[in-house]
Amino acid sequence: MNWKTATLAATLAVAATAQAHAGPTVDSVKARGHLICGASQGTVGFGAPDEKGYWRGLDVETCRAVAVAVFGDKDKVEFVPLSGQQRIPALQTGEIDILPRTLTWTLQRDANGINFATPNYYEFTGFMVARSSGVTKVEEMTGASVCVQTGSTTEVVVNDVSSRLNLQLKPVVFDNVAATRQAFFSGRCDALITDASALASVRATQSKDPDGYVIFPATKYMDALTPAVRHGDDQWLDIVNWSIQALLNAEMYGITQANVDEMVVSGDPRIKRFLGVEPGNGKALGLDDKFAYNIVKQLGNYGEMFDRNVGKGSPLKIDRGPNKLFSDGGLMFPLAFQ
Repeated sequence: MNWKTATLAATLAVAATAQAHAGPTVDSVKARGHLICGASQGTVGFGAPDEKGYWRGLDVETCRAVAVAVFGDKDKVEFVPLSGQQRIPALQTGEIDILPRTLTWTLQRDANGINFATPNYYEFTGFMVARSSGVTKVEEMTGASVCVQTGSTTEVVVNDVSSRLNLQLKPVVFDNVAATRQAFFSGRCDALITDASALASVRATQSKDPDGYVIFPATKYMDALTPAVRHGDDQWLDIVNWSIQALLNAEMYGITQANVDEMVVSGDPRIKRFLGVEPGNGKALGLDDKFAYNIVKQLGNYGEMFDRNVGKGSPLKIDRGPNKLFSDGGLMFPLAFQ
């Protein structure tokens, strides 16, 4: 056997092994008939059931986009509320198929059984305190007690900030979101720490006096909040990635839930590929070629999703800031559908 033949044989063997060990997630999801998505324990705007029990929010719709990609139906998904401690084990053991934006992309998590997809929200960690305290920045928090949920990166942030600024902060740790927030509003802690967007949601929906509370950054650093899947299943990671990318690309192309049918007849080759008029992209992922069209038809684009859940069309009125497309000065970067 010459070196060319040996190289070809080795290449084919590697390819065959990769195919034999292809990730089973999409097959399991299809056999089950629905996607199982990890959810928050109730953060309005991001993930919470409405008065009829229907789950709504930015995180929820991220999972619904994946359900559309796989099944063509945004409602073929089950939501499982999880605490900070439960999230990663539930994903690693197969109890859920995907974690949405509730997880911060970190090195330790990435190296220990988690694969992160396209970030779908950029945010800083914040503190919320009573306005009557007079505190408006982290440097003024010396000796403060801080309600924090265990299993979250905010535990690390509290310790880092306290050490760096010699603030002698006193973490008061709880094992679930509801207990953490209840303790803060009952006066057990001087401050509540979590993602600033979640604090905005809590202040707007769970406080009797939203104007009575102040939110400010815990650090100068921004985090990428990112849907995650298990290690070892590249096909599933690709499906989740490109479901999120479909939302971003649609906004870049100016394709909305209202005009997507009109855009199908566009003369732009990129748009035709994106919407599946020209075949190939869906097949590459093991999906229908119209998966991106179906996502936009049922959910709209990323900008529409942001606005109705947490932005100007919602009670939270969160500014898009870094979550704008790169072309508008933000960090959201659509990748090419080709």
